[in-house]
Amino acid sequence: MAARTTEGLWREVRIALEENGDRFTELVAAVPDPQTMATKEWSVADTAAHLVAIGAYYPALLRPDDITHPFPDLAARILAVDVDGVAELNHHVMKELAERDPRVLAGRLQRHIGEVLRMSESLDPHQTVTWLGSSRLPVAGLLAHLVNELMIHGWDIARAVGAPWPMPRRDAGLFFDLFLTGLVHNGVGSLLDTGEPPHPRRIAVEFRSQHVRPVTLVLRDGEVTLEEPGPGADARLRFDPVTLNLMLFGRVSPAKAVLTRKIVITGRRPWLLPAFLRKVRLPANSYPGPAGAGDL
Repeated sequence: MAARTTEGLWREVRIALEENGDRFTELVAAVPDPQTMATKEWSVADTAAHLVAIGAYYPALLRPDDITHPFPDLAARILAVDVDGVAELNHHVMKELAERDPRVLAGRLQRHIGEVLRMSESLDPHQTVTWLGSSRLPVAGLLAHLVNELMIHGWDIARAVGAPWPMPRRDAGLFFDLFLTGLVHNGVGSLLDTGEPPHPRRIAVEFRSQHVRPVTLVLRDGEVTLEEPGPGADARLRFDPVTLNLMLFGRVSPAKAVLTRKIVITGRRPWLLPAFLRKVRLPANSYPGPAGAGDL
């Protein structure tokens, strides 16, 4: 795969946000019954409201001096949250949004995505904003996070109503390439401060895919950092980015991901991977999980 430049990735994430935003809003507006359960706890309408909440928040992050915070009573909670508190935070945010008409929500979301694209157009993609848990996230990573939200929750809704929902691997890879590595590089804030004691040794995990730039994440003394790939990795993951994202957010089980070889684990000490993932994890509990997940 040819090297993907920062400029190229910036173009890709902007195109992906517009395209996935259009697909998601069309899907939501076409659902016959907005009370159909998309996850164990959220209906299609609730899921759309969740995306609208994110879409309303991100312009305020990009232009904090010009855009009023949409959830001022939750501002302090947002800056102090850790991965285990994101589910509760989402509960409070959802209570702030009374609208559940899917067509109205689809229109609002499309406007918010347009605002994000316009406001970010002239910004340096490396410029950081203060994100959840006072972490620092580059603007490109912010857009990649919203792309992933649209893809994952579009998958939820499409699965619930029996609609097609293609998930392009390059779009999915932006989550790892721009969001996850951007967050680690700039500082995770309090997101990983869950009180779990640090593992007694250094754990290095190399991640590789045809659709992202290879990188090694290193956990040492409770802190996570980035390194270039090299011979010192304890475990190596070769992954399909769609499957990795669905697994990280509880849509696909690790067992199925491995058995289907969408994630392949090798290395000198692969048994250290569970300890690594217990610390370096995403707020999967912020997603209520798919309705009728079965053996996914």
